[in-house]
Amino acid sequence: MNAPFTPSEALLQDAPFGYEHGPMLTGPFAPVLEEEVLTDLPVDGEIPADLNGVYLRNGPNPRFKPKGAYHPFDGDGMIHAAHFKDGKLTYRNKWVRTEGWLKNDAAGEESHWGIMTSLKGRDDMPMADAANTDVIGHAGKAVATWYLAGKPCLLDPITLETLEVVDYSSGVGQGVSAHPKVDEETGEMMFFDYFDHAPFMAYGVVDKAGKLVHHVPIELPGNRLPHDMGVSKNYSILHDLPVYHDEAALAAGRHKIRFNASMKSRFGVIPRYGKADEIKWFEFSPCFLYHVINCWEEGDEVVMVACRFMPVKNEDGEIDEVRTAKMIANLGMDARLWRYRMNLKTGESSEECLNADLNCEFPSYDSSRTGVYSQYAYLVDHNPKTLHWTGIRKFNTDTGESLGNWSDGAAHCWYSEPWFAPADNPKSEDHGYVITFMWNDKLREQELQVFDALDISAGPVARVKMPHAIPVGFHACWMKPSQIESWSA
Repeated sequence: MNAPFTPSEALLQDAPFGYEHGPMLTGPFAPVLEEEVLTDLPVDGEIPADLNGVYLRNGPNPRFKPKGAYHPFDGDGMIHAAHFKDGKLTYRNKWVRTEGWLKNDAAGEESHWGIMTSLKGRDDMPMADAANTDVIGHAGKAVATWYLAGKPCLLDPITLETLEVVDYSSGVGQGVSAHPKVDEETGEMMFFDYFDHAPFMAYGVVDKAGKLVHHVPIELPGNRLPHDMGVSKNYSILHDLPVYHDEAALAAGRHKIRFNASMKSRFGVIPRYGKADEIKWFEFSPCFLYHVINCWEEGDEVVMVACRFMPVKNEDGEIDEVRTAKMIANLGMDARLWRYRMNLKTGESSEECLNADLNCEFPSYDSSRTGVYSQYAYLVDHNPKTLHWTGIRKFNTDTGESLGNWSDGAAHCWYSEPWFAPADNPKSEDHGYVITFMWNDKLREQELQVFDALDISAGPVARVKMPHAIPVGFHACWMKPSQIESWSA
């Protein structure tokens, strides 16, 4: 039996649901319980006049007291939005109206169980499809998705109103996992789905109008827990990694992760509209990947730059499978910038570490370059033990060189996933801004920070003062006016 959770002094200040559910609902993780629209917020510095669009950040934010122990994957999805227009800012936050949220709303209490006690698909202890993991722009709307693969929720990027809960998929699986990719040139969205029975994965394409136009099963050797994918102009890159459900726990209806160091990591390259038997698999050293930065093609090669989770090793240099699995499950990340190459003509593959020193994750870049070469990426400096992102950093993805970083205090500042926002009429790939939320738990101050992407180390060009904390969350995106259906409404 686990010892009761004892909160630290820092966590004792914020815990609307108490402390018995564990630390991930306290302090910087404490949920907000109101939806707001805020304008005319105080600003140190100046909001750039050539910054127009919306920064959207998704994350778990339970509305009601949870059942049992809480994991951040459980909480209802809430979008926090910073809408920039003509030098002015409007902040909004709103829960994603998933089917689970609506059921809770009708009941007036939490109706679902979390991954600490249940498993997706159980009828007796149902889990909610929380749509709390990722948010991207597609077909004029924002798309909120869940890491365990569910039904995407389409939102108005300005008002954050949930417009539709959609089922893009068909056939086996019938879900969409977090981290679909959008080719902004064609408007197509590529996605994957994964599940606990053969064939274990599916892959699909949604066109620029939001219609499913391609869907194929992808056979894997067994159940897997992939988290991300990549796309180039002609291909999609799917992940088969040595991380999967423990079979005994799965049979008992519980969630438990295994890492198998004897298995290779595999990446499957499939033509964008390819058949299942057209996929080509490439083997690499065993690892886990939470997040891909970008992919592109160089001649016969497909290149993928990602954040490679570094398996935990014992003193003898061998991988400790148990500790590695626990770190993955607990969202502890010790990741390095990594480049993979896959030659479609020769079948050869190679991998290399681009920066061995810096633990960075939750990447962004100029999303208009999805699927084509991009030189710059913007990531968080990551505390390897928890979801504590201590600062932001710019990288050269060719060399792995750090091109600047910023933190207001690594020990007490908590950053959100930063996203690159191109300036109006950009003159270069990195001509624009980097947007992030930052909570300072020492000063108990919340800011929205805006950086000049050309010089991150100079610090924020604008600090927007928020009236309350914004809880630690997951993924974000930037949507330009041209991507937003309701921009001029």
